[in-house]
Amino acid sequence: MKIREASISDLRDVLFVERAAFDREDEADLVRDLLADASARPLLSLLAYEGTQPLGHILFTRARLGDAPREVAVSLLAPLAVVPAAQGAGIGGALIARGLQLLAKSGVELVFVLGHPDYYPRHGFEPAGPLGLAAPYPIPAAHEDAWMVLALRPGVIGKLRGRVVCADALDKPEYWRE
Repeated sequence: MKIREASISDLRDVLFVERAAFDREDEADLVRDLLADASARPLLSLLAYEGTQPLGHILFTRARLGDAPREVAVSLLAPLAVVPAAQGAGIGGALIARGLQLLAKSGVELVFVLGHPDYYPRHGFEPAGPLGLAAPYPIPAAHEDAWMVLALRPGVIGKLRGRVVCADALDKPEYWRE
């Protein structure tokens, strides 16, 4: 398997993975909107391939921490997609690991995700709400542990608080009901 940064010429493969993974258009439409959204930049879009077959995609978009006492580099992971035939083979984890490595090199300090609370902690994420790091929209109490953060720089968590402000294309309440 090979993981590489996706370019605009890879849009067909990116959307193929999103549609196959979720069996609907919603995530594909969101990804298309985020890739075109200037407020999401800088962004990181990675594709996983086996030969010429696209198997997985992950997207990290720029965000910011409102009311933070200093400027902090923040990214939001959304979405992560793996085609059904390749799920459970470690592709999602490999995409997360490569993305976090590249984000750390670029100076990103915090990465947030609204996702499955049994999956993302295996990759270093922890619940963000108890740390004073709020989602762009309130997360229902039954799912508050799905809002998570990972620090790419030691000493950041615990020193900053605030609400995450995401890219315009993702700034809709319906995206924040896990």
